This record gives sequence, structure tokens and C-alpha cells, in this order.
Amino acid sequence: MIRPVLVAALVVAAAAPAAAIKLPDALADSDFRFNGDYSDAKVELGKFLFFDKVLGGNQNVSCATCHQALLAGVDGLPLAIGEGALGLGVTRDLGSGADAVPQRVPRNSQGLFNLGHKSLDAAFHDGRVQVDAGAPSGFDTPAGEDLPLYVDTVMAAQAFFPVASTLEMAGQVGENPQGTAAAAGDWTTVWDLVVQRVVAIPEYVDLFITSFHSDPNIPVDEAADITYVHIANAIFAWEASTFRSQNTPFDRYLQGDKRALSSSAKRGMKLFFGKAECDECHSGALLTDNDYHSLAVPQIGPGAGDGPDGLDDYGRERVTGDVADRFRFRTPPLRGVALTAPYGHAGAYRDLETMVRHHFDAVAGLEGFQRGQVQQPSRPDVDATDFAVLDDAARVAAIAASSDLPALSRPLSDDQIGWLMDFLEQGLTDPDFFDRRRLVPLTVPSGLPVFD
Repeated sequence: MIRPVLVAALVVAAAAPAAAIKLPDALADSDFRFNGDYSDAKVELGKFLFFDKVLGGNQNVSCATCHQALLAGVDGLPLAIGEGALGLGVTRDLGSGADAVPQRVPRNSQGLFNLGHKSLDAAFHDGRVQVDAGAPSGFDTPAGEDLPLYVDTVMAAQAFFPVASTLEMAGQVGENPQGTAAAAGDWTTVWDLVVQRVVAIPEYVDLFITSFHSDPNIPVDEAADITYVHIANAIFAWEASTFRSQNTPFDRYLQGDKRALSSSAKRGMKLFFGKAECDECHSGALLTDNDYHSLAVPQIGPGAGDGPDGLDDYGRERVTGDVADRFRFRTPPLRGVALTAPYGHAGAYRDLETMVRHHFDAVAGLEGFQRGQVQQPSRPDVDATDFAVLDDAARVAAIAASSDLPALSRPLSDDQIGWLMDFLEQGLTDPDFFDRRRLVPLTVPSGLPVFD
């Protein structure tokens, strides 16, 4: 016989509502820097500069090579292949002989969505370019006090560094003056050389004058006024205007349209902000805490120069010098995440679901990593370093020990993971970016080919 008090308790428990979840506020125009302040001319200028190989030391690579507009701002590769290669994405050719690319870029190319949002205070996987009110330029960067004044945002500051990387855009020592200066760490010479090539093109000079003539801090009336600050600010204007994503089904749901999300995506949203605990790190308006965490993500590729042979990537420790930050990387924002594969700081995970499952038991994900999912252009000498860290049990153990992501206490079923994927893939994908052909110019002022 069931006691009346127990019956009452069961009734109360059955009637109790599910725990409420806390959702972020919908994105608003006021959340973005310089909202509506970009002239059409500045955005067009930034677009041309983004796609123009004139910024590269050997004029064979542009920003768009590794951040392809047709692929939502990434290149589809685990690790980017920069200066000197031919082709795009998985078809990129590493070259041979004197034209051989020395190695892959150590990290995965990041997406471009919502770079103008006010909450973003750092760039790159390790945050090595970050807002710093105490610095003369307003930013703490590898260039230190060499970074000029009047750089608009941290993402504009980021644009100073790919052109100064021998692997990314500058080229190698002796190949051209930009590559030689980049190898020497001569930042200002690199930027000046890029400006010299750009201002030699009359169409660019006209665009700079139109775009910056009325700028209160860095006005441009003639070619001699143009600096790399203008280039970086224009590139940011195009990125921020073009890749602004606030029309996802999730955004519309937050604005009050309860039919914007499918029933399965709603279940996934509740898991994301509830049982799955995704919002522990993917919080706030952009679904990032802007912090750094170790998820014990597999390290592939040539590394960032850390460890006894340079094959490790210590992540945030490279910036802070604090060993407690070893293997920590910045939490990525999630709008558009379904369009930006592969995943992880080294692009180890080919598809989003595998990356998501890694989160639920990071150490098991690392130790059971399937190497066959790594798909990238091959050359034997370059391939030799791809799995060097994963072949070293001590290094794998060190990455595993660094994880600050405990295994999920209540594992998700396959159905629940399917709902979560519907939220991430359907709910966070802006339909405005289904067709991205409109983002690509057919020609650029230098006359160089937009694509190989």
C-alpha cells in the first residue's frame, strides 16, 4: 500500500515544471561598433583589399585565400596553407623544389562572423592581439609600440599581422623585401612596403581619398597620406559589414518569433542552455565567454614553435607566459558554426558533431581521435609532422591533463545529440549566407587574378 504522503509527493514531483533556462538577449544593432557608419566607398575599398593579392609579398596570396567568402570566411582546411601554394582549399598545392611551401600554417583559419560586435576584445586563437587601454595604440599585440595609432578595433589590429607572416602572406627571406623584413620582425617596414604597392595603383588612391577624406584622425587628401592603418580599417569595415549575422532562426526566436526554430532545434536549444551545459563557455550574445580553455583538443601539424622540437602549441601560454594557460585556446563564437568546418585550433575535427561529442568527454575524445578525418593537401616532408604530437604518449598525456572540461555528468542520448545538432546547424545558421557568391569581386584594382 502506498502511503498518502508518498502519493502527494509523487504528484508534486510530476507537476513540477522543468528547470528554466536562461537565454541571451537578441542581437541588436546597438551591439555593434560603428553601426551604420561605414560609407559604401570604404566597404568597397575593404572588399578589394581583402581579395587583392597585391598585399602579399610575392603577390600570389590574399586575405581571401585562407578566409574564403564562398566558404563563410574559412578555407575548409584543418591547417591553412599560405604564401606560395596554388589552388584553393582542399585542392591547394604545396609545391615542390624551389617553389615548395615550407610547412602548413600552424592553426586553423577562423571565421569572420560578427567581428564588429562590441564584446569582442581579442583576436586569434591565443588572443595575442587584444584590447589594452594602457597601450599607446589601445591594443596589446606582438608589434608592441610599433602598432600605429587610430586603428579602429581589435579586429582591424589583427589585419596588421598576416602580411607580416612569412608563412601566411609575406613570403620567405630573400624572395622579396616584404618576406625578408617579416623574417626579421621588422613590422613597420613590412607595412610600408605593402602601402607602397597599393598607392602605386591610381584606383586605390581615389578610393582611399573618397573613403577617408573626412576622417577626423587620419584624413587622406593624396597618396602620401595613406598608411597601413587605412588599409586595416578598410578591411575591417568590409568584414564587419559583410559578415554581420543576426538573422538566424535563434535570433528571430529571441526577438519573439517562437515558430522560428523547429521543434527539434528548440529541444536542442534547451539542452544547450541546460543539461548539456554548453553555455558554461558559450555564453553571452555571441555564444562565447571570450575566455580561454583547454578542451584537450588533438594537436596536429607543425605546432607553433613550443616544446623541445617546436612541434607543440602552448596556446594562451604563448601570450601570458603562465604555464597554467598551456593548451588553452579562445572560446569561438557560434553563429554560423555549421559553415566553418573543420573545428579546433588545429582543425583536427572534420565535422561539427564529432567536435560536439568531444566536448562531452574531452580526454576520451583525445585518446580515441580518428586520424582518418584529417583531410588536407599532402607532401611527404610536410606530412611528417602532422601526427608527431599524437604519436608521443607523454605529450598526449600532458594535453589530457590540462583539460578543464570535465566529462558530462549525465551523458546525452543519440536523439538528444541530434536535437543539439539541429540547434547548432539550423538554429545558428543565417539564411542570408546560404548564397555567398555576391561577396566575391570578379576583379580587383591591381589586375591580379582574384583566384588561381
